[in-house]
Amino acid sequence: MNPNWRSFLESAEAAFSGDSAEIHSFGDAAGELQAAARQTVVVPLTHLALIEAVGEEAKSFLHNQFTSDVNHLQNGQAQHAGWCSAKGRMQASFVLWHEGGSYRLALAADLLEATLKRLQMFILRAKVKLAAQNDHVLLGLSGAQAGEALANAGLPVPAAPMDIIAGNDCTVLRLDAERCIVAAPVAAAPGLWQKLTVKARPAGTPAWRWLDVRAAFPLVTLATKEEFVPQMADFEKIGGVSFHKGCYPGQEVVSRTQYLGKVKRHLYRLSGNAPLQAGDELFSPDNHDQASGKVMSAAPAPDGGFAALAVIQSNFAANLRLGSREGPPVEAVAVNPV
Repeated sequence: MNPNWRSFLESAEAAFSGDSAEIHSFGDAAGELQAAARQTVVVPLTHLALIEAVGEEAKSFLHNQFTSDVNHLQNGQAQHAGWCSAKGRMQASFVLWHEGGSYRLALAADLLEATLKRLQMFILRAKVKLAAQNDHVLLGLSGAQAGEALANAGLPVPAAPMDIIAGNDCTVLRLDAERCIVAAPVAAAPGLWQKLTVKARPAGTPAWRWLDVRAAFPLVTLATKEEFVPQMADFEKIGGVSFHKGCYPGQEVVSRTQYLGKVKRHLYRLSGNAPLQAGDELFSPDNHDQASGKVMSAAPAPDGGFAALAVIQSNFAANLRLGSREGPPVEAVAVNPV
């Protein structure tokens, strides 16, 4: 995380979670969660990082590595993308967009270093350069006044989900119907923050994670690296997988899984009273062989308890416990019922 940005956020009363880059709150964690559910919030997305890919072969390189169709990604558009191991398990997930002559990849910050290092191993003689964009920060906006907050800051508002518009040295991506992400230079970020907070309440990382759960946004992090074939996280249902493109790492496994209909695990929303976090295992008293699921992302819920996204074996979803077969119960509801 850029130290100048961290220093500014601390001056704006951001309380960081220990030595991590994640912001616990701006002084009122419970109130910020309530605001995320009912008002307009602005969140420094310090749990995410950016990679930039440039060069005349950047498009073909990314197309040959990722699960989505990068060749047909138009300038000014974004899409979900996964990067799989040879066994078809996602090593990272991205929101990828095409802007001018470059591509930007937003991913979990705790996967940045390893992902960048490993991707660079595959460049070989390709005319492409990959680099972490440490000179940029990401801000998330959600709520009914998000558009007004952007306009107040002199920024454009994309009309449709996964569209991007550049303006005033920033890029605005409409992530979904409720949320936008702004990529801004570090030097411009403090002034931008002050303008956005006229209409939007500052909130910490848990508020955005809860919004991810509400929107069923599947983000691979270090805790879930190489745990899921894309279809287990319903990644193909949000445009993150193309079944009509050429080879990429793990493509044979991903395609075979799709066409043979062998996906037994899917994405669910969880709720429970016990704390939930990414990587937690879920068990069913009806399944004595193995764990029946794994938490993908989690956050405190505005109305109490905890909420999460989890990949769960569908035939055991009705009776789940956290951590062990004798653990506290959790309730699961399918994001996309099958």
